[in-house]
Amino acid sequence: MYEYRFKVVQSGTYWYHSHSGFQEQLGVYGALIIDPKEPEPFSYDRDYVVFLSDWTDESPARVLAKLKKRSDYYNRGRRTLGDFINDVADNGWSDTVSKRWAWAKMNMSPTDLADISGATYTYLLNGQAPDGNWTGLFQPGERIRLRLINGSAMSYFDFRIPGLKLTVVAADGQNVKPVQVDEVRLAVAETLDVIVEPDGSQNAYTLFAQAMDRSGYARGTLAVRDGLQAPVPEPDPRPELSMEDMGHGDHAAHGQAAAPAPSDDPHAGHGDMNHGAMNQNEMNGQMDHATMGHGSSGGGMQTHPASETDNPLVDMQTMMPVSKLDDPGIGLRDNGRRVLTYADLRSTFADPDGREPTRTIELHLTGHMERFAWSFDGIPFADAEPIRLRYGERVRFVLVNDTMMHHPIHLHGLWSDLEDEHGNFQVRKHTIDMPPGSKRSYRVTADALGRWAYHCHMLMHMDLGMFREVRVEE
Repeated sequence: MYEYRFKVVQSGTYWYHSHSGFQEQLGVYGALIIDPKEPEPFSYDRDYVVFLSDWTDESPARVLAKLKKRSDYYNRGRRTLGDFINDVADNGWSDTVSKRWAWAKMNMSPTDLADISGATYTYLLNGQAPDGNWTGLFQPGERIRLRLINGSAMSYFDFRIPGLKLTVVAADGQNVKPVQVDEVRLAVAETLDVIVEPDGSQNAYTLFAQAMDRSGYARGTLAVRDGLQAPVPEPDPRPELSMEDMGHGDHAAHGQAAAPAPSDDPHAGHGDMNHGAMNQNEMNGQMDHATMGHGSSGGGMQTHPASETDNPLVDMQTMMPVSKLDDPGIGLRDNGRRVLTYADLRSTFADPDGREPTRTIELHLTGHMERFAWSFDGIPFADAEPIRLRYGERVRFVLVNDTMMHHPIHLHGLWSDLEDEHGNFQVRKHTIDMPPGSKRSYRVTADALGRWAYHCHMLMHMDLGMFREVRVEE
C-alpha cells in the first residue's frame, strides 16, 4: 500500500486512471471532482458526472495483437465494390478512379476514423451500456451542471442532448467564458462542464454520445422521474475522410497536409533509422525560436525532423499544416447544429504566466498505419531522449500531426496554455486534441520539478511509442 499526500491547488472536473499495462481499458478509472474555495461564476441546482468510456470483452492485448496484424481489423465501414459502382454513377469514372488511386498511393483508407470500433466496443455512460439507461433526475426549471468526462481508452465522442442547448462553462477543469452550443466533441481524456436548463416542456431528455466513427453510442437520460426515457437518435451517417482533410484538396481552411514520407522502404528494418546523425537538440525536438513564428500557423512549407526520413515507422508527412482551431471536425461540419470548436474556448483569466517563451520545442506526431506504429518524430519512446526543461522557464511547444488520425496529447504535471494562430493565449488545458494535418502551439511553464509523462492519450498509441519523458530540472 502507498500513501500520497499533496496540496490541492486547483478545483474542477478531472479523472484518474491506471497507467499500468492495459488497466485503463479494463476499468481502472474514475471521476475526480474538486470543489472550489470561492464561489463559481455560474450557478446550478444539480450536479451530475457523465463519464463516457469504452468496454470490450476481448483481452486488450488480443485487441492490440489484431491491430498489429491488420490495422483496419475493426473497421466495418471499409469501401466495397458497391461503393465504387455508386461513386462512378455519382461522380463519373475518371473522378472516382483518380480519388481511389490517390488513397491507394498513400496506403490509406478514407474510412479509417477509429482504430477500434463498435465491432468490439460497447460504449458506456457512467458504467452503463445503452440499454442500461443511466438516469439523472431533475425538476423543471432547474439548472443542471453536467461534468462530461471522456475516460475511454481509444474513442472520441460527439455529445448532445436533443431539445436542449449546452452552455459550456469549463474545459479540463478550468473555467471558460460561457458559450452556448448544440453539440461538443470530447477527445480522449478531455473534460467539459456544461449547464442545461430543462424548461418543463419535456419530461425526459436523451444524453447521446456517438462514437466519432458512428459505429455505436453511449446514452443516458435526464428525467423528472425514474423509468422515463426520450427517443434515442439514430447515429449520424458515417463520415469519410476527404482529400481536403488529408491536405490534398483546395480548401484552405483544412490546410494542405499529407504526403507519403520520403523513401519509406517497406523492407527497411528498425536499424535503418539514422539516430547517430542527429544532434541532441534534434532528438529533443528543439528548434530556434526565430525560425518558427509565434502561432500555430507557421508559414510556407513545413519542414520535418531528419529522423522521419528513410524511416520505416513513418508513412506520411504534413506539408502545409494549419491550426484548424475553428473547424468542428470530421463528421460535424455543416450538420445543422452549432458545434463547439477550440476557437470558442476562452479562459476567464489572462495568461497565467505572462512571459514570452524563451525557446520553442517542435514535435511531430508520426505513425505508420499499416504497421500500427506510433511515435514522436519517428522515434518511439524506447529510443528517445528525454525532453529537458529548466525549472521556472516558459517554453512554447509546437505539435505537427503527420498522421491521418486524431491524437489527444497530454502532458503530466504541467499546464498547457493553448495559443491562437497569432500566438495569443487562448485557453488553459491539460490535453490538446490534434486533428489530422494540424499544427497547434501552446505554452508551458516548467513549475514542477521531476520526471513527467508526455504522451498521446490513445492508450494503444501511447503503448506503442507515442510517448516521451519530460524532465524539469534545476
